[in-house]
Amino acid sequence: MVDVVDKKSRSRMMSGISGKNTKPEMLIRKGLHRRGFRYRLHKSDLLGKPDLVFPKYKAIILINGCFWHQHDCHLFKWPSTREEFWRKKILGNKARDERNLKIYSELGWKVLVIWECAIKGKTRRPLSEVIETAVEWLQLDTQNSEVSGRST
Repeated sequence: MVDVVDKKSRSRMMSGISGKNTKPEMLIRKGLHRRGFRYRLHKSDLLGKPDLVFPKYKAIILINGCFWHQHDCHLFKWPSTREEFWRKKILGNKARDERNLKIYSELGWKVLVIWECAIKGKTRRPLSEVIETAVEWLQLDTQNSEVSGRST
């Protein structure tokens, strides 16, 4: 299937997509900062430069976009154009995520993945609930965990 926009427009649209400082990431950062948590951003000495690193808690929080990381929710849908390109891209992202999570665990880090659908879309949770879940996980939990949108 042919793309619905011309190459120049598609290029402009794709260049506007950032992997850092996204709206969901900013909401989580501000909420945790207000609760007194201090963190490092995109720590370059850790594989994949995780979104939020809490050295005091030996914890990492990743805020993942449901489309880019193939989350099983209403926000993910396989594109109908350039199917081979997108399948390779998204499956590559997913494989890299799995490798990184394994390495973080081997290095003694615990990881919380907050999915985009927990913050936006029809299954979103109240932001205060997502922040409170992250706070409790940071302070009490020793295992890797995830926060997703509500089940429909």
